[in-house]
Amino acid sequence: MEKLNFVKNGVLRLPPGFRFHPTDEELVVQYLKRKVQAFPLPASIIPEVDVCKSDPWELPGDCGQERFFFSTKEVKYPNGNRSNRATVSGYWKATGLDKQIVTSKNNQVVGMKKTLVFYRGKPPNGSRTDWIMHEYRLATPQLNNPAQVSFDLSNLYDFKSG
Repeated sequence: MEKLNFVKNGVLRLPPGFRFHPTDEELVVQYLKRKVQAFPLPASIIPEVDVCKSDPWELPGDCGQERFFFSTKEVKYPNGNRSNRATVSGYWKATGLDKQIVTSKNNQVVGMKKTLVFYRGKPPNGSRTDWIMHEYRLATPQLNNPAQVSFDLSNLYDFKSG
């Protein structure tokens, strides 16, 4: 059976009447974990985009809707773990505590969700905007694939402008 691709030019195009509204658990278990393990995804709905190469309003898709992207993290320093979240005209700043994502069946922690807010300008003097990004990551590295161990795991983002 042919696998349908619902992403065209980085934009999600579902048939009329269909909505992509996954839960946090579905995003982590059905999409992010499978992507990291190189397993087939339930549907080719989420494009790969380097979210920090562009400002949020320049990313593919409708700015009035949630948008989802797979992306790899870029480290800020060669020997460190801090993420580089600077864009062309601003930066993403983490806010609040990371939220655990647990399975509905056995309350097992499968991922983490970090909320970031976009600021225009350079830190620490940037001005806060209404752009919000949720960054999803797996709770534990997938050790069954040695190539993934040294690679910072792909993250799934969704954007909202409010």
